[in-house]
Amino acid sequence: MCTLIIAWQVFEGTPILLGANRDELYDRPSHPPRIIDRDPQVLAPIDDESGGTWIGYNEAGVVAAITNGWVDADLDDDRSRGLLVRDALEQQEATAACRTIERELDARSYNAFNLLVADENSALLIEYDGHPSVSTLSPGVHVIMNAGYNTEYDILSARPEASRQQAENGRRLYEHLQPRPSESAQGWHERAANALSDHECGVCIHGDDFGTRSSSLIRVDNEEQRFSDQYAFADGPPCRTDFEQIDEQLMGATRAGGR
Repeated sequence: MCTLIIAWQVFEGTPILLGANRDELYDRPSHPPRIIDRDPQVLAPIDDESGGTWIGYNEAGVVAAITNGWVDADLDDDRSRGLLVRDALEQQEATAACRTIERELDARSYNAFNLLVADENSALLIEYDGHPSVSTLSPGVHVIMNAGYNTEYDILSARPEASRQQAENGRRLYEHLQPRPSESAQGWHERAANALSDHECGVCIHGDDFGTRSSSLIRVDNEEQRFSDQYAFADGPPCRTDFEQIDEQLMGATRAGGR
């Protein structure tokens, strides 16, 4: 499973704050965030097996992130879901990204997923269980997991105990991360990072073959800044791995992106 948290249009001057844990098989190879596309510039980690990604953002201020979807049906998959995130990040606006995904879903089949796309003007959640459903998110904090989001979760016949536990974790996280009076964007983002690493919240997991492989914090401000300064990445479970700012020179980037 994976966990996505977004504070959208909550803090003045910072329309997007995103936090995410990636849960995956330990032996599935991947690379930390780097510039993966240049028209527009896209900063994202890479799944070496498929060439896709699970999270990223571009210089136009579009963010995209995906979780697997838990459904009872078995779905065919013609293409990796991580490539949909790359498709979305080729666009200059979240609404255009959503239309691109909808066209792709008409053309090919995928395993189930929940895909978030957002910019400073729109936040959209595409849920796919063999058929797409698009929800427009309201300003606020949203928690997206495999079996649902915010306070609405499906209890699946194929994995009832796991989906009940995820529903409990998701609702607890949703309540915990509601903005506090006079809280700053930085303060909220630090709380989100702590929650992603806190085993009490149940979203940093450690199994024998599967667990939390990495964690991401993305911030999109209205003010122009260095492209890489908007992304901090923990290349391991965040309970024991520090978040580090992406070093633009290590990525080989030659300019600071902005909108």
